[in-house]
Amino acid sequence: MAVYKDEKTNTWRVIYRYTDWTGVRKQTQKRGFATRREAVAWEHEQIIKTESSLDMTFGSFVELYVADIKPRLRENTWESKEHIIRTKILPYFKNRKLAEIQARDVVAWQNTLLEQVQPNGKPYSPTYLKTLHNQLSAIFNHAVKYYGLRNNPARIAGNMGKEESREMLFWTTDEYKRFSEAMLDKPMSFYAFEVLYWTGMREGELLALTPNDFDLENKTVTINKSYQRLNGQDVITPPKTPKSNRVIKIPDFLAEEIEEYIKGLYGISDKDRLFPFTKNYLLHEMDRGCKETGVKRVRIHDIRHSHISLLIEMGFSAVAIADRVGHESIDITYHYAHLFPSTQDAMVEKLSMINNTEEKKDVT
Repeated sequence: MAVYKDEKTNTWRVIYRYTDWTGVRKQTQKRGFATRREAVAWEHEQIIKTESSLDMTFGSFVELYVADIKPRLRENTWESKEHIIRTKILPYFKNRKLAEIQARDVVAWQNTLLEQVQPNGKPYSPTYLKTLHNQLSAIFNHAVKYYGLRNNPARIAGNMGKEESREMLFWTTDEYKRFSEAMLDKPMSFYAFEVLYWTGMREGELLALTPNDFDLENKTVTINKSYQRLNGQDVITPPKTPKSNRVIKIPDFLAEEIEEYIKGLYGISDKDRLFPFTKNYLLHEMDRGCKETGVKRVRIHDIRHSHISLLIEMGFSAVAIADRVGHESIDITYHYAHLFPSTQDAMVEKLSMINNTEEKKDVT
């Protein structure tokens, strides 16, 4: 590396040469330092970071963390993590040396957040506090696993906040049908809620659907993408999990409705979005429908819960339901365990029937 003064701007710059992970020599530079001291300090930090030395600052390590982790995450997932790191973690730890941060420093950070209030005057929720701590801990875990940090001070300090269990709300079929009647004046809204309720797909999956995803002859829909609105742009991403990629059967009436809906869309191509609006539109329509009909207000995601509860009521197994709705693990489906009917009586009845059948065979 080399530090030079730019006489034209009266500022300092650093020319930084390094070898990347493939062994190729590269060069970059940074301009605009007000003093030589600042330029030398930045140069020193780059050397430490290049060598993956634990003497680097927490801020420098976060740059490595971002380079390692970001390519592996969905864009909207990273956007949430980046906001937490930038606004809640870096302001406190950025200039601290990574190896010198101790559990007591994490506790002090936690206490600062516990005392903060939002613009509405309320403190952060326990769930949000837990999310903040988990992100800090994830950064330290990365340093332990890949960069030789001795221990994770966030783990030693212990978590703050807690996971708040959200009540699962459901619509019965009668409630949904009452609600859907209020949507009939807007076909796009009506058909969107029809798909949500009768398939149990996620709203991001709904908003990414195209005519090409439907096989109306075989009455199936292919789910292989999700819609997000990020930084003011429409973004199509892979589904939430690998098992979210699925092909599901749809009822005859829904296939007929979708065919009718597509025919009514002037000039739509096979790859255009069937429902070209955002999640905020669905929220607005949910509010409108509930207000007009008196049906209890649920979250959009609760329509998915409603579909699952309907399948349970109809007697389908957890395995079959998990496959239909794209749960990554059947354990997720078992979160609805309290809805599954008790099968003890049915088991005993069938065992008795089998025994009686065998006894009759013996007699004959």
